Amino acid sequence: MAPRAVVEAVEALARRDRVVAGLLERHGPPAIGRPAPRGARFAALARSIVYQQLAGTAAASIHRRVVDELGGAVTPEAILATPAEELRACGLSGAKEAALRDLAAKVATGDVPLDRLARLDDDTVVAALTRVRGVGEWTAHMFLLFTLGRLDVWPTGDFGVRAGYAAAWGLDVPPPARALAREGDRFRPHRSLVAWYCWRAADEAKLARRVAAGR
Repeated sequence: MAPRAVVEAVEALARRDRVVAGLLERHGPPAIGRPAPRGARFAALARSIVYQQLAGTAAASIHRRVVDELGGAVTPEAILATPAEELRACGLSGAKEAALRDLAAKVATGDVPLDRLARLDDDTVVAALTRVRGVGEWTAHMFLLFTLGRLDVWPTGDFGVRAGYAAAWGLDVPPPARALAREGDRFRPHRSLVAWYCWRAADEAKLARRVAAGR
C-alpha cells in the first residue's frame, strides 16, 4: 500500500493533469515513498551495480550467485574479504567487481556515509554516491527513489522515463534529457511519482507493440 502522502500527492497531480489522472486510474498510486531500512542501503547499491547494463534475467542470476558467494549477506566486510577472482567467477566483469570493492572500501572508511544519507539533500546524496567507481547519476537517482523513498527525483537520463513520457503525453519521439527536465518542472515537488508512471506507460507501449505484431 502506498504511503498516505503519496496517495494525497498523486491525487492532487491528477486533478491538475488529465494524463496523470488516467495513469492513476489504470495503475493506482505509485509503489514508492517508503524508505528502505538503513541496513539495506549497501545491499541496494551493490545490486544496482550488478544490474547495470544487463538484461533482467542475466543480472538476477549473477546477483544471486554473488549473494551466495558472500554467504547470503551483501556487506562491505564480506566483499572486502572475498578475493577478486571469486567474485568474478560469479559472472561479474572486472569493472563491476572493482566498483563493488570501491563501494565497500568507501563505505567502510566513511567516505560514503550510508548511515547519514537520509539526512542529506538530494544533490548532496548524488555527489556522495558518484564518488564511487561505477556509480553514476542514474544509479544515484534510483537509490534516492527506491531506497531513500524521495518524492521529487526526476531521472531524465533514464530512457524508460523519456519513452514513457512520450507515450503518455502523445509525443512522436522521446524528448531529450534537457527538454524533459523542463517538462518536469510543473510536477515539482512530486516528480518521482510522475517518473514511476512514465515507466508504467513505457511498459504499456511495449505491450501494445507486441500485441500489434501478433506476439
